[in-house]
Amino acid sequence: MGVTAPETAPQASAPTSHDLLWPAPVARGPVDASLVLPGSKSLTNRALVLAALADGPSVVRRALRSRDTELMAVALTTLGAAVDTSGPDWTVTPGPLGGGTVDCGLAGTVMRFVPPVAAIADGEVAFDGDPHARTRPMAGVLDALRSLGVAVDDDGRGALPFTVTGSGHLRGGTVVVDASASSQFVSGLLMAGARYDEGLDVQHRGAPVPSLPHIEMTLACLREHGVEVDDSEPDRWRVAPQPVRATDVTIEADLSSAAPFLMLALTSGGSVTVPGWPAATTQAGDALRDLLARMGAEVTLDDAGLTVRGSGAIAGLDVDLHDVGELTPSLAALCALADSPSRLRGVSHIRGHETDRLTALAVELRGLGASVVEHDDGLAISPAPLHGGEFKTYADHRMAHAAVVLGSRVEGVLVEDVDTTSKTFPGFADVWAGLLGQAAR
Repeated sequence: MGVTAPETAPQASAPTSHDLLWPAPVARGPVDASLVLPGSKSLTNRALVLAALADGPSVVRRALRSRDTELMAVALTTLGAAVDTSGPDWTVTPGPLGGGTVDCGLAGTVMRFVPPVAAIADGEVAFDGDPHARTRPMAGVLDALRSLGVAVDDDGRGALPFTVTGSGHLRGGTVVVDASASSQFVSGLLMAGARYDEGLDVQHRGAPVPSLPHIEMTLACLREHGVEVDDSEPDRWRVAPQPVRATDVTIEADLSSAAPFLMLALTSGGSVTVPGWPAATTQAGDALRDLLARMGAEVTLDDAGLTVRGSGAIAGLDVDLHDVGELTPSLAALCALADSPSRLRGVSHIRGHETDRLTALAVELRGLGASVVEHDDGLAISPAPLHGGEFKTYADHRMAHAAVVLGSRVEGVLVEDVDTTSKTFPGFADVWAGLLGQAAR
């Protein structure tokens, strides 16, 4: 069965509160499916930022249309770019940057990528977002901007809400940042740095930077726009002042969003194919090829795409996920279904994502009978009988992914606010239910 993700998406406004619990469909037999994924949120929002800073109009082809990307489009429009999102390919025309109010929602890319752009706007830019967004760490990028001479007012919170006041340009220079809470601090500074008068020399000081593939993604995007970055030294990135070249780009499929779908092959003993899986990519989701193979899947990448086949048996996993932390929720759910113990390590930083994902996973998995020990940097999961019940998502799309992976094998899993998946995959619940041959509601 072939499935294509829908093109429609909610508007860039606060998500609706959902009181209904969504019964996750159980796989009654082997799933045999092919799934066309929506575009990558991470690549779409990087492309939009660079297009808004470019020396002419650009087209972002196959842009993901989701809450996070529409929030980014609105934010950049507020600052002065013209972003036409009316079709599947989005046109971005740069304009003079000015002040305004930016709604970050719960999007880390908006709250961390846009302030360095606001630093070269002519005026005051006020940032705020969803209630939980106010708990997400921002001190790294705000302190970095202050050290460069930018006026930042956050009342000492190091978090939303805050105001950035620019004067139309920024000298730039050397900046030291502690990016141990988020690689997005480095990415946001680098994307705007080429437009600073003296460029930018970003030096990380602190615990190891998490999710390094996301910085590699940023460097690849910058180079695609003609911006050269010197990353020859560990924990240091130098970008000289230079134009950001207007460039039309095509967005890759969102490989991390493939996680729950590919896991269906293991939980159902079936086969799932994602056509067009890139042979080389900077996306963290590409690690699924190795991770699922280690858990017992047969994994094949060829001209047809990436195919994962399962036998119904699932092996436990002992792995450091520091560079691919976004995969932790779905993997934790799959580990709860495994035949042997698992240990997921190196992901203390995901406590600062949409929710404290480690505590949330421990609480919700235990609520369904799983044996879970929460550690500072991860989870230890042992085989245990599972049962149905409510699984809270905490407005976090990755938690919803974990819930449906469990529900594909465990009867009676009720997912609270499954529509939070619209952050990266509009229409997720309908596509998921369609794959399992059941009605969405």
